[in-house]
Amino acid sequence: MTLDQLALNLGLSKGTVSRALNGKGRMAEETRQRILAAMNASGYTPDRTARELSLRSRHSVGISLSKGGFGPYFTLFWRALVQVTGERGTRFVEMSAPLDSYARLPDAVLLHNTDEVHERLALLKQRQVPAVVLGHQPDAAFVVPDDAGGAAAATRYLLDLGHRVIGFVGMPTAQQSDIDRRHGYRDALTEAGIGLRPELELDGQFSVLGGYRAVRRAWENGLRFTALFCASDEMAIGAIGALEDLGLQVPQQVSVVGFDGLPGMPYELTTIVQDIERIAVEAITLAEALIDGGPLRAIVVPVTLRAGATTAPCGATSVT
Repeated sequence: MTLDQLALNLGLSKGTVSRALNGKGRMAEETRQRILAAMNASGYTPDRTARELSLRSRHSVGISLSKGGFGPYFTLFWRALVQVTGERGTRFVEMSAPLDSYARLPDAVLLHNTDEVHERLALLKQRQVPAVVLGHQPDAAFVVPDDAGGAAAATRYLLDLGHRVIGFVGMPTAQQSDIDRRHGYRDALTEAGIGLRPELELDGQFSVLGGYRAVRRAWENGLRFTALFCASDEMAIGAIGALEDLGLQVPQQVSVVGFDGLPGMPYELTTIVQDIERIAVEAITLAEALIDGGPLRAIVVPVTLRAGATTAPCGATSVT
């Protein structure tokens, strides 16, 4: 039994299992005990020699940051990257300047966001540096959460609750995550035989304030809906704030679903939860495989719907 097999049997990332065995990192005690029990039952014994060798990685992996600010999701993802590279002994390099300004590049580069991705990919190819896009990107190695599938699942969940007028709060730009989540929302409505209504797709600017303004403005202008799917938890929080300030009850009058699964939200939000740690593990693993001459791979990390207190069956209270 290897560490990889143990992690696979438990349905957990290798990093999570490793931290439990080493007594490091924060995790639910129930998870830690489940891992230890599985280790004892399988007879798995950590290979100290292999562990020491793994900490001597010669690799360096950078992350190229596109312009723009970074919210709570990116902070969690950054911490996961730092943790994963630390466990592997991989040197992690922040690259906030344009790639062409670096005289020497790391052994591989993660491309955060998909802004100017073609230009960055071309430059890295010219300099023979492997790249992993953190987002859906055909013809490149990439790691991405199942944005479209998660959005479709969120919309179907609202449909199953009886909602038929479901708004979408996103950001109408070329941002990959918004495009895929919008497509998932549209696909689920189309599958249910519900016509698409462009006026129900609101610009929440991927922020709390943007979500608040978009929903409040739409409602005050006479737009009505019984549910909202928001393409981020932050926009969902803003949307709920706007609905409450308008005197509406969530979820009795309007249900709200978010996307990301961020901790510490002020509401028990129904949301699509990303496995942020696994995304980080997959990205670093793929980058190191490319350094060693491995093939380009497209990795889509599954997401899960977590029901909370912000959704309810349609019709609990009339909306006017």
